[in-house]
Amino acid sequence: MTAIPQPRKSPRQIRSQNTVETILQATARVLATHGYAGTNTNLIAETAGVSVGSLYQYFPNKNALIAALHNRHDNQMLDVIDAVLDSNPAATLRERVAAIVEAMLHAHLLEPALHRVLEREFPLFDLPHEHSRADQDIHRRMRHLLELHRAEIAQQDRDLATYVVLRIMESLVHAAALEPPAGFS
Repeated sequence: MTAIPQPRKSPRQIRSQNTVETILQATARVLATHGYAGTNTNLIAETAGVSVGSLYQYFPNKNALIAALHNRHDNQMLDVIDAVLDSNPAATLRERVAAIVEAMLHAHLLEPALHRVLEREFPLFDLPHEHSRADQDIHRRMRHLLELHRAEIAQQDRDLATYVVLRIMESLVHAAALEPPAGFS
């Protein structure tokens, strides 16, 4: 397995966290606009309005920035799922899964060009599910949801059911966001 580039350090203070988020937003814009070949740390720093030295405090290179964007995306998906699960606890399983898919699709459509670049050009910079804390949290939440609605599920193996539901949702959302079918909104 290829080693996934890591940040140099994590920001602790609010100001530093804001700087890192600004750098990641700039990375997303530059990557979506210029692609990998046209992206460099100088352009990212300029777009973010920070010095390249500030960027290098947190990220050793553009590959580490791309890996951080994957991680940010995983955490955003976790937040989306949490928001849906917290919003209507009385909903049926079908209603909750439909709401999760809709919310995930909406989140993907906010930056479709970025998602195309990340998913098509840099899938190797995404942590494997077993090493991603966000992916593990998403799995636990979906497993819990399926357990709560066990009477609605034919598959008795909840881990298998969770795996299948998550893969179907991810595949559908990525297909709809990255390669939307003609004639459908």
